[in-house]
Amino acid sequence: MKFCIFVSFLLIISQLHGQVLIHAHNDYEKPEPLFNAIREKAFAIEADVYLVNGQLAVAHDRKDIDTTRTLTSLYLNAIDSMMRANKGFVTSDKKYQPVLVVDIKADGEKVLAELVKLTKKYPRIFDQGTNPNPLYLLVSGDRGPIAKWKNYPASVRFDGRPSEVYDAAALNKLVTISESYGKYYRDNRLQTDSLSAMISRAHSQRKLVRLWGSPDFPATWRTFQKLGIDIINTDKVAECRQVLSIKE
Repeated sequence: MKFCIFVSFLLIISQLHGQVLIHAHNDYEKPEPLFNAIREKAFAIEADVYLVNGQLAVAHDRKDIDTTRTLTSLYLNAIDSMMRANKGFVTSDKKYQPVLVVDIKADGEKVLAELVKLTKKYPRIFDQGTNPNPLYLLVSGDRGPIAKWKNYPASVRFDGRPSEVYDAAALNKLVTISESYGKYYRDNRLQTDSLSAMISRAHSQRKLVRLWGSPDFPATWRTFQKLGIDIINTDKVAECRQVLSIKE
């Protein structure tokens, strides 16, 4: 079963290469967490989490934690209802298969253990035996030891870095390669040669590329599109989708 799930996910990712996808940055801070991102067909929907009293609280900083705003209350309960209503899909559009990006702010291994519990609690979302089209968790931030990635369920995948080295098992768990925009912006310009080299390496491994912390304007989005960056990181999901003419 694990092999079937792995092959299915590889097929999904392979079909995404060459497309421009949207990453709904800090989605939980928007007026309608989850729902607006889904309306705009965002590929990656981001929630930052902290482990608080056995719950995954969604917040950007510890000082902002509200224990009523959890991964379960803001995302998983709603996604479960959507999948029940749409026969295993998030929406009626069966071609639309987003991922939920869980950016772990601290205590990586402990948070991952809680995520595994949640995958078991919501089989309609995460278990391919229950749902042939499961949603995947894409773990970013404090991702725990790379050597342990292979031990997590098929529904738990990881975000990588250009500087990291992966063995075959870790590479199989990897979906994206992400880096700070600042790493490629020096001397008042974008270092396109080094950025293009990174993109080429990631694409040779069949991984999707994203930069974070970039200027959130149409000119930047278009530049990234031309360079072959797969996932556009933005707080302006609707505008980005319109500017880049990303189709449903």
